[in-house]
Amino acid sequence: MNDVAKPVKVKATVMWCFHNKINSMAKRYTIDLCNLSPNAVKAIESLGLSVSKREDKPEKGFFITCKSTIPFEIFDSSGNDLKDVAIGNGSTATAVVGLYEWKYERKVGLSPSLKKCIIDSLVTYDANNAEEVDEEEAL
Repeated sequence: MNDVAKPVKVKATVMWCFHNKINSMAKRYTIDLCNLSPNAVKAIESLGLSVSKREDKPEKGFFITCKSTIPFEIFDSSGNDLKDVAIGNGSTATAVVGLYEWKYERKVGLSPSLKKCIIDSLVTYDANNAEEVDEEEAL
């Protein structure tokens, strides 16, 4: 499909970051990269990927969801590994997004892959002040 696509760098607001534990709804590690700029949307679409926008979730703007079977490696701007940090909604990041091809039964497709992620501004997740999770939101 798109074997030579060069990953792109984007700025995003992080939401629903399951970088160090499995998202029970998706059964994978997941992260939503939200509020993508028009240029970021264009760059991601140039890889052959789709960018989402949900009218019922205006706070997300244009977004993609990256999924993985292994934990994401996420760092702060000083290079410190954030594997033991609960990254909350509203954190901002600079991310490098690539893609991977998949086949499942008779379907094939492309999905976004998080190659690198630096948290520029960290909002620590606080379970005591967490919002109710919409089942569909976590997918």
